Order: sequence, then C-alpha cells, then structure tokens
Amino acid sequence: MEAEKKLETAPKQSKKQERAALYQTVWRWHFYAGIIFAPFLVILALSGAVYLFKPQIESIMYNDVYFVKEKGSSIISPSAQMAKVREEAPDQIVTSMKVYDDPSRTTEFSVMNNGEMFSVYVNPYTGNVAGSIKNDEKFTEIFKKLHSELIVGGTVANRLVELAACWAVILLITGLYIWWPRNKASIWGTILPRFRQKGRTFWRDMHAVPAFWLSLSILILILTGLPWSGVMGEQINRLATSTNTGYPAFATSFGEKPQSVVKAKDVAEDVPWASENMSVPSSTTDGYVPLSLEDATYIARNEKIKKPYTISMPQGDKGVYTIATSHSKPGDNATLHVDQYSGSILSDVRFSDYGIMAKAITMGIALHEGRLFGLTNQIIGLIICIGLIGMVVSSLILWRKRKPEGKSGAPTKPKDKQMTRAVLIIMLVMGVIMPLVGISIIIVFLLDRLVFPHIKPLKTWLN
Repeated sequence: MEAEKKLETAPKQSKKQERAALYQTVWRWHFYAGIIFAPFLVILALSGAVYLFKPQIESIMYNDVYFVKEKGSSIISPSAQMAKVREEAPDQIVTSMKVYDDPSRTTEFSVMNNGEMFSVYVNPYTGNVAGSIKNDEKFTEIFKKLHSELIVGGTVANRLVELAACWAVILLITGLYIWWPRNKASIWGTILPRFRQKGRTFWRDMHAVPAFWLSLSILILILTGLPWSGVMGEQINRLATSTNTGYPAFATSFGEKPQSVVKAKDVAEDVPWASENMSVPSSTTDGYVPLSLEDATYIARNEKIKKPYTISMPQGDKGVYTIATSHSKPGDNATLHVDQYSGSILSDVRFSDYGIMAKAITMGIALHEGRLFGLTNQIIGLIICIGLIGMVVSSLILWRKRKPEGKSGAPTKPKDKQMTRAVLIIMLVMGVIMPLVGISIIIVFLLDRLVFPHIKPLKTWLN
C-alpha cells in the first residue's frame, strides 16, 4: 500500500517541482531584465510624456513667434514672405515652407544657415520676420532626442533605446506569468492593490496590479513606436514592402514610373512614414521657367492637400517640389512630387494608396504621438507613461526591501537544468523576432557561463 501511495504522489510532486522551476526561471529573467532596463524605461516614459504635449508646450513657450497679434485683411504672397527671410541673412538657404490651418499662425520657413537648421517665422499679413529658433534647441526637440537617442545621438544610443523597448515586451510577458493567480483567486493583490498592507506586500501590489491593468496599453505603445527603430523598423519596412502591404512603389498621374535612388525622406520634410522611402522622380528641363512658390501653393490647394502641409524646395536642376503632410488625421496624409518647371504632378500618394500594413502603422504612429484623437489621446498616453514610471519605481523599492546585504536579491537559480534550457529556447525564439534581444540573450548566456563564475565577488552577488 505504501509503495502504491508513493507512486501516486511522485508524479504530483514532479509536476509541482516543474511548475516551481518554471516560475523561478521566468522570475529570474524578469528580475534581471528589470534591473538592467529600468532606468531606460523611465527615460522613455518621461520624455514621451513631455513630447505628447508638444503642441501645447510650444504654443506657450514660443507664443511671440508662433502667433500674430493682429490678423490683417489679406495675406502677402509666399515668395514675398520668403524674400523677407532671405533679407535677414542672404547666405542662408530656404529648404521648406510650412503653412498652418490656424489663420493666427505665422508661416514657418526652414533654413540652413552655416550648416545648422533654423525655423524662421514670418507674419503672413505684414511679411515681418517674427523671430527664429534653432531646431535642435527647441524644448520638445530635446525630449524627442532623449526619447530616441538618449541625447547623445548616434547608432549605439538608438539601438540601446530599441533594445530597452524590446525587452519591455518580454518584461510584460514574464510579468503577467508571475502575476497570474495560481491558488485561491482574490481580487485583492490581483486586480486591486492591498492598500492597508505594509512593506513588501504593499509595494508588490503597487507594482503588479497597475502592470496588469496597463499591460495591453504599454504593449500597444511599444509596438507603435518600433517603426522608427533602426533594426525592427527596417524589418517592418521590408515586410511591408515584400508583402505589398506598405507604401505603393509609385503613383503617377501620367508617364513612366519615376526612377531614382533618392528617397523622399532625404529631400523633404513632414513626409508620412509610409512615404519616406518612396523614390523621388526628377524634373524635366525642357526650357521651362521654374515655378514660383505661389504656383506650388496653388497646386497644393487645387489638389485638396489639407493644412498644415509643408512645401519642400527643389534641390538642384533636376529636383522637385515635394508637398507633404503627416496629418493628425491619418486619412489626410499626402505626398506629392511636382515637376519644378512644368508643374506636372509626377507622383501623388495618399492614405488610400497605402497597403493595409502601412495604414495600420500610420494610425499607430499617430496614436503613439498623441495625435490620433486629440486631447483624449494625449491624456491616455500620459496616464500610461506615469503608470510605467510608477511601476518601475515600485519595483525598485520592492527590490531594495527584499535584497539581502551583499546579494543581488535575485530569485534563486532553479536546479532543474532542463526547464532552464526550455525557457532559454523560448527566449531565443523571441530573440529571432526581435534581433537585438536575441543578440543580448546570447551575450548574457556566454557571460553567465564563461565569465561570471570566475569572478568570485560577482558570482556571490548574482547568486
């Protein structure tokens, strides 16, 4: 009888041990990923929260140059406005003009002056220059650069930001597994925090419960930001192109397909994501007189391009006017390339021309930037960012409370090597989808096997 009981209980104990080993392994990955990437997630959330309110912040900070004090009865010609800009500094090169839908807004000209980009603002009613701002020194641009390049800029910083964002996805998945109630279900500590508790229990709930409620929103925010990233962004672009679900290769009103190695993002401003990699056609030079800025404005109006839109100037004899708007309403997105001599529309790409994937990404980008549905979108984004910061802070406090002296406080390494390998394989599969994650996992694995065991203080701290 005793032998039979042992045979019955053995499988139960084995399954229980397997579940415990799996839990410990997942928790250990979650712990170390959180410790390493927590500072970056705070930076991303903080900078993103500020950038969400770019329109409101800049309207207050730069009110004197953004808005005219008194509107006139008529607007002077765009060419006359550009002439005023050139009078301020004859050597500067005007690269684009942006026209807003608010009649009280100044016209914004982008200029290159001594190798630096400036925005110059002109009163459209008087032609007077209201002022200029160096683009890199705009308050929200600083936070944008912090968000995408950690201020320092360059490929390494950009990849580090992408790596942190990708690992945040794994943190969400592993965190939900750890959070998942396994014993008697209770709303307290599961979907509602236990506010009356103190110490580790309180801070555990302040980390896990908001993470549960915000997990889907944070995931959407991360995924909608990946099209800008260096590695994943390029993969997304290739996938959209190879499946014909991205931007159209061309959209011409007449003539042959435009052939060029120049991409729209290299020669124009305000180009929507789906049109950034479009090949730019060339203008003809069959004795035509170049179009004026008024002509380009007329074409934009005639083709029903919604304001605000940007007209980028032709670059060289073969260059084209590019009329583009990355509109807050994705359905109004447009990218037109216009022959600078004849005024012929060489290519015309609208939201309706996008493939299904490009449409979804365009909507996601507008959502990510807080432009999709106005102030409500901005407030929801702010709540998510604050929630993410709160989750990171509560996790660090929890870590400090449970961390033994001289130790990392990490969950103990499970003895079940088979389970550890199984989780590692799953992580590597995710690494195939997110290449930077895969590379980082391999590096950590090699360090853990070949380096850390030979550094006694580090080995003691990790274990």
